[in-house]
Amino acid sequence: MATSHSPKKVLVPIVAGTEPVEASVPIDILRRAGADVTVASAGDALLVEIVYGVKIIADALVADCAAASYDLIVLPGGVPGAANLGGCAALEGIVRRHAEKGGLYAAICAAPPLALAPWGLLDGHKATAHPLFVEYFPPEVTAVDANVVVDGNAVTSRGPATSTEFALALVERLYGKEKVEQIAKPMLVRYEAGYSMKELNSVQWQCSGTPKVLLPVVNGSEEMEAITIIDALRRANAKVVVASVEDGVEIAALHGMRIVADVMLDDAAADQSETQLDLIIMTGGMPGAETLGGSEKLVALLKKQAEANRPYGAIGAATAHVLQSHGLLTGRKATTCASMAVLLADASECENRVVVDGNVITSRGPGTAMEYALAVVEKLLGRVEARRLAEDLLFFA
Repeated sequence: MATSHSPKKVLVPIVAGTEPVEASVPIDILRRAGADVTVASAGDALLVEIVYGVKIIADALVADCAAASYDLIVLPGGVPGAANLGGCAALEGIVRRHAEKGGLYAAICAAPPLALAPWGLLDGHKATAHPLFVEYFPPEVTAVDANVVVDGNAVTSRGPATSTEFALALVERLYGKEKVEQIAKPMLVRYEAGYSMKELNSVQWQCSGTPKVLLPVVNGSEEMEAITIIDALRRANAKVVVASVEDGVEIAALHGMRIVADVMLDDAAADQSETQLDLIIMTGGMPGAETLGGSEKLVALLKKQAEANRPYGAIGAATAHVLQSHGLLTGRKATTCASMAVLLADASECENRVVVDGNVITSRGPGTAMEYALAVVEKLLGRVEARRLAEDLLFFA
C-alpha cells in the first residue's frame, strides 16, 4: 500500500515593519512546492501591518508556535521589521532550539545581521545581507557578496529582488533540484537582474502629481503578483488603492495568504467619480482572474478608463479573463502566461515579459511581476525614477 508523506513544515514570522516582498515570495513559492507554511505574527495580534501599508492576517501567533517542530524557519527582512524579529524573545527561543537540533533556518535582507547574528546563529558561517546592513555583521560572520549564500543549515540572501532566488534555494534544500525546476519554469523565473519592455504605439502617459493606482483583489488573486506590485509602486510614492471585489475587505489569495484590502471596490468606484485614476491594474491567479472579469462594477470602471484614454493593465491570467473577455484589447498587442495565450485574439507578443501598447500594459506572471512594476513606474514617473527604484529593490540592470 502506498504511504503518504507529511508535508514539510515551515514557519515564517512577520511583524510590524516586515518587508512585503521578502515575506510573500517565500510563502508563495514554498506553498507551491507543497510545504505547510505557518505565517506567524511576532506581535500580540494576528492582523499585522507590514511595510508600505500592506496588511496581512497571520495564521498564528509566534508565542503559540513554541511547541511545534519545523523543517525550516524563514525570517524576512525590512526596517524595522528585522530588528523587531531579532528582539522577539519567543521567536529567538524557537529558532535557537530548531538550530540546536540541526534544523534549516534562513533570513533575508536586514534579518541576517539584525536577528540571526545577534542570536549567535551565524557564528563561523558565511552569510550575505542587504548591502546597507552588511557592516552590522559581527567578526564571527564572514560576509559574502552574493544573492544567496548557503552555509551548512543557514541560508541568507540580500533583499526584495533576490527573494525568488532565495525561496527557490530553500525549495532545493527541502525537496531537491527537480522540484525547483517544476516550480520555476511556469512562474517564468529569470535570475538575471534588470528589466525591459516591448513598447508599441508609444504615448506619453498623463500623470499630474502623485500617481493614483487602483489594484482590485479577490479570493484567488496571485499574492506574489499583487504584493510585489503594491510594494514597488508605493516605494515610488504612488498612491495605490487596494480594493476588494469580495463581500469584505479580507481576501484569501491563491496560495493562502490572507490580505486585507484598503477599501471595498464600491468605495473606490465612488471616489473615481470625483478624482481620476492614473492606472488600473488587475493581477492574475485562478480563479481570481475569472472573478475579476465577472465583476460588472470593475469592468465598468475599466471601460470608463479606456474611453478616457487613461492607462490600464493586467498580469498573468487577468489579461485574458478581464481585458480580452471585455474587448479591452481591441487593436492592442498584449502578453500573458503560456496557458492563457490561446485565449488572446492576438498572441503574437506573448514571448515578451512586459508589453506596452499605447495606454495598455501587460505582463506574464509571478516571475515577471517586479519587471512589470518597474515598467509601470517608468511610464508613470520616468526612467530616472524607475532606475532609482530598481536600485532600491536591488534589481540592477
